[in-house]
Amino acid sequence: MKTALTIAGSDPTGGAGIQADIKTMLANGVYAMSVVTALVAENTTRVTRIMEVSPEFLGEQLDDVFTDIRPDAVKVGMVPAGPLIAVVAERLEYYQAENVVVDPVMVATSGGKLINDEAVGMLKERLLPAAGILTPNIPEAEVLSGLSIRTEEDMIEAARRISEQYSCAVLCKGGHNLNDANDLLYREGEYRWFCGKWIDNPNTHGTGCTLSSAIASNLAKGYDPDTSVKRAKDYISGALGAMLDLGKGRGPMDHGFCLSGEFKR
Repeated sequence: MKTALTIAGSDPTGGAGIQADIKTMLANGVYAMSVVTALVAENTTRVTRIMEVSPEFLGEQLDDVFTDIRPDAVKVGMVPAGPLIAVVAERLEYYQAENVVVDPVMVATSGGKLINDEAVGMLKERLLPAAGILTPNIPEAEVLSGLSIRTEEDMIEAARRISEQYSCAVLCKGGHNLNDANDLLYREGEYRWFCGKWIDNPNTHGTGCTLSSAIASNLAKGYDPDTSVKRAKDYISGALGAMLDLGKGRGPMDHGFCLSGEFKR
C-alpha cells in the first residue's frame, strides 16, 4: 500500500485540516499519516483559538514518520508560524521528500485567520520552494503573485508568476465568484483548465484541504500531476454531491461517500 503524510492543523468538527486529510487519503486508497502543527478550536462558523505545537515537537513528529514509514507523497496545509514553517521546510529538504503538495492555507472557510503575517514571509521564502504542486485559492494566489485576479486571464498570469517564482506546478483554484467549479493547472510553461460540475451545495468546509490531500494521494499511487488533479476533482464532486448537511455554518462534505461494504452498514 502506498503512503501519504499530511502536515497540518486539526479541526475538531472533522471537516477540514488533519481530520479531513486522513479521511480523504483513506477514501483514495493510500495509508494516511499525520503530523500536527497546531490544535485549532473551530467549527463550521468560526475559529476560536489556535494552539501551536513547539518547533522541537514538530521536528520530532517529522523525524519519527520519515525514519519509520516513509511517505510516498506529502500534503502540507496550515503551518501557522514562521519557526514551524522553517522546521517543515528543513525536514522535507533533509529527507528529500517526494510529491510534495502545499496548500498555502491562510484563511478558514468561515473567515478566521489561520496564519500570522510574519509566517507569510517565511512561507514564501522557505516552504513554497519545496513544493511540487501549489494549490492556492483566488485570495491566496493574489497574495503570492501580487496581482488582483478578476478574470480567467488574470488567473493564468498569476499562476504563471507563481510557477516561475517557485519552480513548481500551480493549481489555481476557482471560486470566490470566478470560475466557481473550474481550476487552472499551470506547469512547465503550459496551462490546462479542469472544468468541474457546479454543485449547488453551500457546505464547502474543508474543500481546499480535501482537494490537496486527494492530489497527494494520487501522486503517491504513481499518477502524473494532470491525472492526479482530474481524479481529485472528481472525488471532490462526489463528496459535495452526496449533499451531507451538518453544522450551523458551511458544513463538511461526505468524505466517505464512495466507501462501501459490510462495515459501512
